[in-house]
Amino acid sequence: MSKTYLVTGGAGFIGSNFIHYILERHQDILVVNVDKLTYAGNLENLKAVMDDERYAFIQADVCDREAMVRLFEQYHIDYVVNFAAESHVDRSITDPGVFVSTNVMGTLNLLDAAKSSWKTGEDSYREGVRFLQVSTDEVYGSLGPEGFFTETTPLDPHSPYSASKASADLLVKAYGDTYRMPVNITRCSNNYGPYQFPEKLIPLMINNCLNRQGLPVYGDGMQVRDWLYVEDHCKAIDLVIQRGTLGEVYNIGGHNEKPNIEIVKSIISYVAEKVDPSIDERLIRHVSDRKGHDRRYGIDPTKIREALGWEPETMFAEGIRKTIDWYLENRQWMEHVTSGSYQQYYRAMYVGR
Repeated sequence: MSKTYLVTGGAGFIGSNFIHYILERHQDILVVNVDKLTYAGNLENLKAVMDDERYAFIQADVCDREAMVRLFEQYHIDYVVNFAAESHVDRSITDPGVFVSTNVMGTLNLLDAAKSSWKTGEDSYREGVRFLQVSTDEVYGSLGPEGFFTETTPLDPHSPYSASKASADLLVKAYGDTYRMPVNITRCSNNYGPYQFPEKLIPLMINNCLNRQGLPVYGDGMQVRDWLYVEDHCKAIDLVIQRGTLGEVYNIGGHNEKPNIEIVKSIISYVAEKVDPSIDERLIRHVSDRKGHDRRYGIDPTKIREALGWEPETMFAEGIRKTIDWYLENRQWMEHVTSGSYQQYYRAMYVGR
């Protein structure tokens, strides 16, 4: 039976990778990509599927409640996969209101639109529907040198970004508990891979290496993150949609804990090997640490492994090379993003269709 996915934020990094993933692996589907096209939304990420009959793009804002209701009226939505979010911690520190608006109120609008569309009676919904909230391990706060986040770890966000994501998670949980809506929440560790906007650590360092610019590293660079290759994340989300137990939270981690400074040095080494041996660690610039910077994240993915058989398939040594190779092979994509030209050209392409 054909299924319709409403993917919000599908022109962003993880959202666009997820759209590629499910279109490659499921034939009888329709993917409706809804994206406001903020600075991080890039339709060039999806040019390979633009003419696919199984794909539709709608430019809309999840904060526009009426627009979200119209989407459910227009399409027979089976699955909502909510990637739409402001996600850059530094931006949340300078402008937290935007994060509350998009990440909290936008999620509320989607929940209400889905509930109204799917509801068949008191606490009952159309069979086979599901609302999946894509969240982050940052809602758990910071770890010491030992231990891992599990699904029962108390929420303890430290930045406006993570606080807004935790708030959205709690709304999704509340709709499951109060209205018996069919919901799930996934919380992932740091993603990396193709199409990531170059304000994030890995693509920023790759781009700066290629341009022989300084590589800014917060503090001593010993903040530890668990790195997850984006395609492994997409596989996990797909499994939760297909077979996850309704109402459950699933942590998705990569078993790839690395200090930031080690990530930066590994990028320098590989770019030097592939491009120019004169690129070296003299480019590193230690800068003042970020306010409220969490020291360590680490995910325990035991639950999703035991329940759904998921495990990360891409270890970091392989994944970082694949990622750097992609950016080296797609320098025009990076040039369009850093110059801002991606916004005008690809928006015009869709407006004219």
